[in-house]
Amino acid sequence: MSAAAVPAKPGAADPGARGAAAGSRAEPETPVRPGPEGDPAVLVPHSPAPVVPRSRGVSRIAIVSIVAVAALVALALLSATLGQVPTTPAEVAGSVLHRMGLALGPLPAHPAGEVTLWEVRFPRVLLAAFVGAALATAGALLQGVFANPLAEPGVIGVSAGAAVGAGTVIVVGGAFVAAWSVAAAAFAAGLATTMLVYLLARSGGRTEVVTLVLTGVAINAFAGGLLALLLFVAQPAARDQIVFWQLGSLNGATWDAVGIVATLTTLGVGAAVLVARKLDLLALGESVARHLGVDVERLRAIVIAVVALLATAGVAFTGIIMFVGLVVPHVVRMLVGPAHRVLIPLSAVVGAVVLLAADVGARTLVTNADLPLGMLTSLVGGPFFFWLLRRTRARSGGWA
Repeated sequence: MSAAAVPAKPGAADPGARGAAAGSRAEPETPVRPGPEGDPAVLVPHSPAPVVPRSRGVSRIAIVSIVAVAALVALALLSATLGQVPTTPAEVAGSVLHRMGLALGPLPAHPAGEVTLWEVRFPRVLLAAFVGAALATAGALLQGVFANPLAEPGVIGVSAGAAVGAGTVIVVGGAFVAAWSVAAAAFAAGLATTMLVYLLARSGGRTEVVTLVLTGVAINAFAGGLLALLLFVAQPAARDQIVFWQLGSLNGATWDAVGIVATLTTLGVGAAVLVARKLDLLALGESVARHLGVDVERLRAIVIAVVALLATAGVAFTGIIMFVGLVVPHVVRMLVGPAHRVLIPLSAVVGAVVLLAADVGARTLVTNADLPLGMLTSLVGGPFFFWLLRRTRARSGGWA
């Protein structure tokens, strides 16, 4: 009898088949239906298992978003209670609800509580939230369009230009120049410096990322020299004001300032959300993005204009605040991933949380003192970013 005619023993399996089965355990076995007596077994084709969509990422995004919003509300309530006029969180919430026409919750018991809340503390809380959102969104945009994890608004000269504009007005107008003049000069100079960096880096209708960054470094150095010159020729009182402005503070918060910053921040964040999908395509590479229909040069110009708007809105009324635009996008990316459609709006919320937390720390770490906000964010943000760098290098060998 030939080997082909030998019937297989029941339960026996070909060793090669066993090896193949062991190598492909993920594939479901085809069910076997016994046939009538004397008939061979019939193979029954199996229907493919239904694909269950993974909801882990969505749930993670939802959890992070809820926690961020809850932290924002809690910090806003806490920040509004800090000051010489004693106020409780319940009184803060009650004051807001009464202004909305809802007779719920207690009003401030202190005679000056209501005025203090609405003229001093609420403008400060809202200005901190909007400035933090603006700086964090600007950082997320720059890191996306440059494909560089070290990009932040200062790279394109916003902070240095704004400092020169503010310093010039202070030196020319004296130490008692109007705060609105300083803010307007900082805003205009920051925008002008950013546009200058972009125009100098553009050549042959294209803007290379490396050229743009190096041009920003050169303009920052030149602006630093101008600022040093202003400090040298300024009167002592004006010199002190320039130095204090560079340290960053929310002491000058007013409802007018909140209205301007809120409008510019809302427009900037909205524009950032609209270009988020194109930034995701750009992350695949410039050539791939062009093949997918993205006008890379136009996208880069739009992003730089939006960043200039957001960053100048942030620094014009508060001075230079470092590390928010650098660290916050990294933290959010670590929590929810690199997709800009989620990264940008969540960075705005987390940026508001970070700056509110920094402001709370600035008013509570030293008794009867208001620490400069930019100094505090640099002292905390520098070591934190170093830890983040070490963590990334330990896990994946660093940033490419």
